Amino acid sequence: MATKKKTASSKKTGKKSTANTPTAKAQRATKASAPGAKKTEKAKRQQKPKRVSALDAAVQVLAKTGTPMRATDLIAAMAEQGLWKSPGGKTPHATLYAAMLREIAAKGKDARFTKVDRGQFAFNSQAGGV
Repeated sequence: MATKKKTASSKKTGKKSTANTPTAKAQRATKASAPGAKKTEKAKRQQKPKRVSALDAAVQVLAKTGTPMRATDLIAAMAEQGLWKSPGGKTPHATLYAAMLREIAAKGKDARFTKVDRGQFAFNSQAGGV
């Protein structure tokens, strides 16, 4: 009786190697053409205008008004002007407030915001930003 010679990979698993079968070759060819399809998807995504962040929209509102505002007022003004709207969160004003505080703590005098009073922020014209 003739016995089949096992390859190194089949010794471990007890199965034949399928690396050079016609279906394996076809799958590799399909995978090679898949990146081209991804490039067109990326191009479609890049055509969409980039969403403005809540911080960038807050900077625009504060620069335009020139007066200090609270986070709740900023959220309302950003929605009215069509700059930014909440994606469905329950407390966007708290998120904006915390983000403005983080920027002030991280950047110091270079931050786009200054905390004027308790809960009120103004545009820092010295830092630029618009």
